[in-house]
Amino acid sequence: MLPSISAGIWRGAIHTLKRLSPVRRNLCTCDGVPGGLCDAETIFALSSGHGRCGVAVVRVSGPASATALGCMAGITHSLLRPRTALLRSITNPRSKEVLDRGLILWFPGPHSFTGEDSAEFHIHGGPAVITAVLQALGSLPGMRPAEAGEFTRRAFHAGKLGLTEVEGLGDLIHAETEAQRKQALRQMSGELGRLYQEWSHKLKRCLAHVEAFIDFSEDELIEDGVLDQVDRSVCDLQAAMESHLKDERRGERLRSGVQVVIAGATNAGKSSLLNTLCQRPAAIVSPIAGTTRDVVETALDISGFPVVLSDTAGLRESPDLVEREGVRRARERVEQADLTLVVVDSTQLPPDVQQVPAFLQEHLQSVLPTQEHSQTEGYLLVLNKTDLVPDEQRQRMEKELRCFSSLPPVCVISCQTNEGVQDFLKVLHSRVKALCGDPLSGAPSLTQARHRAHLQHCVAALAQYQRYRDIDLALAAEGVRLALTSLGRITGRVGAEEILDIIFKDFCIGK
Repeated sequence: MLPSISAGIWRGAIHTLKRLSPVRRNLCTCDGVPGGLCDAETIFALSSGHGRCGVAVVRVSGPASATALGCMAGITHSLLRPRTALLRSITNPRSKEVLDRGLILWFPGPHSFTGEDSAEFHIHGGPAVITAVLQALGSLPGMRPAEAGEFTRRAFHAGKLGLTEVEGLGDLIHAETEAQRKQALRQMSGELGRLYQEWSHKLKRCLAHVEAFIDFSEDELIEDGVLDQVDRSVCDLQAAMESHLKDERRGERLRSGVQVVIAGATNAGKSSLLNTLCQRPAAIVSPIAGTTRDVVETALDISGFPVVLSDTAGLRESPDLVEREGVRRARERVEQADLTLVVVDSTQLPPDVQQVPAFLQEHLQSVLPTQEHSQTEGYLLVLNKTDLVPDEQRQRMEKELRCFSSLPPVCVISCQTNEGVQDFLKVLHSRVKALCGDPLSGAPSLTQARHRAHLQHCVAALAQYQRYRDIDLALAAEGVRLALTSLGRITGRVGAEEILDIIFKDFCIGK
């Protein structure tokens, strides 16, 4: 549903950027286009998205940004003011033809998004205008179109953004719901990165102290109790990381969408429920059993939370090879789901309401994965077609079901009349919210699978320190070093020089 940030922001990661050398910001004041504007590449791209719009923004970054303003907007040095919009005619630098009339802005480095000299052209958003301006920029020496994510990559290399902030920026761009926006904005603000940087700083201190003890303890230059302090710090860090990992994947769910699967017997009204929730005919509905053969997937916004809703084939034994494959895929989706809506045809329930709970328990077992027969937390029972059940019987049935706590929450609805649908949506929203959590409360959540993998490696490496602490201190120190490397792969920052700085700062060695 939601595009991964890696596809956009990191597509350009396989290309190594050249180190930008200082270049004099010279403006074009001649009739021709000056050659050799810069030694390093200056990049440009449309930053406001494609398609017709009122205003389009073309961004330029690199040492030739000021020259581009001079050649295309006729800006003299006296008119160049940082972060000040100027209305100018934008011309082709070779033919001097006026391409558009718009605003230009100048952001001298390092006070820009990328940390380099940057400029923006705010032009009219017609395709012809945009194409003409981009072609004019491409005709200037030393300038080329930016690769995907290259502006953000340069901001990262300039220290403007950490890796977690870059990922937060990408998530914010792709956010489709309110809760996703809040989580992405929180991560982009650097809160998650600051947590990891704090842990990284503590690990650097631990590693510096252990290595100093190994190298200098025989000279009695290391104070007593240094290793005891390291032991306490490592234990505290390991506990904090393990607690951070026990988040039930809330942040990852919120980022990618809660997987909600509609499952049940044939002709229970599963496709009707999908269409009711989508408010459009997303799936074919017919009285013929087994109409749905494959998984029908659609994205929903449930009160600000992202949901990937899947309709599946009816669960039954069938001699039809195609239907059997559909049933296999349906059971596979149920096993992978965060929440399963088990739909039951109310007209198939026993006439005796006292037998209904036992019937539903047996029906639930036919839907649940074999290993989860005793678990009902990830399920909702949806009794559909209640418009075909007499009111008195329905009321007695609801009263009887309220007495059974061993069943998942039961929602009584009619997709035909929409009766009970609003109450069902409230229950669904509460379950989805519980699965995602509040993106603004508590500690920042893990949002990427790579964060989880590196933190798990980090915890395992700290366990190595504790395992070898009294056996081989060098191997124990290697555990701390591996933990620091794993954490640095999340933030994108780790270096041996910082460890040396701590050693010489914290210890009076060689005096």
